[in-house]
Amino acid sequence: MTIIVAIDGPAAAGKGTLARRVAADLNLAYLDTGLLYRATGFAVMAKGGDPNDANLATQAAKDLMPQDMDNEKLRHDEAAQAASKVASIQTVRDELLAFQRNFANTPPQGKNGAVLDGRDIGTVVCCDADVKLFVTASTEVRAQRRLKELQDRGLEVIYAQVLQDMKDRDDRDSQRSSSPLKAADDAYVLDTSEMDIETVIAKAKSIISEKT
Repeated sequence: MTIIVAIDGPAAAGKGTLARRVAADLNLAYLDTGLLYRATGFAVMAKGGDPNDANLATQAAKDLMPQDMDNEKLRHDEAAQAASKVASIQTVRDELLAFQRNFANTPPQGKNGAVLDGRDIGTVVCCDADVKLFVTASTEVRAQRRLKELQDRGLEVIYAQVLQDMKDRDDRDSQRSSSPLKAADDAYVLDTSEMDIETVIAKAKSIISEKT
């Protein structure tokens, strides 16, 4: 029996850090679903193709492997731009949905299960996940976290702009017609606004233990 843990939440809430730690501590496979579209778009560009080409993008999505998400270049803006193009192609979305579900149900490397983090894992991708967590924090706290992250990367940014960008993204994610960002009805909500990461991890692992 494999364990499926779905972790959703808005940007900079801490879900990625939590998901990676939980996966490592519990011997579960980890998938950052936000990288799937980047990896698909990057694969098209790496072969000299146009990410807007539906046939090329769909084939790239079909050929995607879990290890493709380990490419550091996926964090760059070029991959982000390509991701926005392939994400508009329905056949790509269908292929990547199948990829996520296959990863969850048959985790690689003989792992005990899988942890997937994103924005619609508990509501769309893995509706029958054993454990669903919705990780959130106040907009102000998340903006401060993102500000520090950007500054640590050497970028010149101001808090007011980061805060506004965060609010705009939240609006887009929560109001979109397809797979809007929201907590599943049976999800445990973890507000990390005043919690350090070790406390969040301990709480999440306790919830997982109780459920499984």
